Amino acid sequence: PDTSTEKPSRGEVVAAGKGRISTQGDLIPLDVKVGDTVMFGQFSGAEITVGEEKLLVMSEDEIVAVIED
Repeated sequence: PDTSTEKPSRGEVVAAGKGRISTQGDLIPLDVKVGDTVMFGQFSGAEITVGEEKLLVMSEDEIVAVIED
């Protein structure tokens, strides 16, 4: 299938929320933080434009890996 040739993309986290709410109502903090370099699938997230800058909004579940220097 075409998806088997899909290559992950890289990006830098420029903003992050507080986390997500569990089914019990507890806040689960994010594992990523602003400044992290991450890898994600080619079709992950939703692209938005702010001014002249294109940004990708995605959930933490769509991140494949955090790249450490």
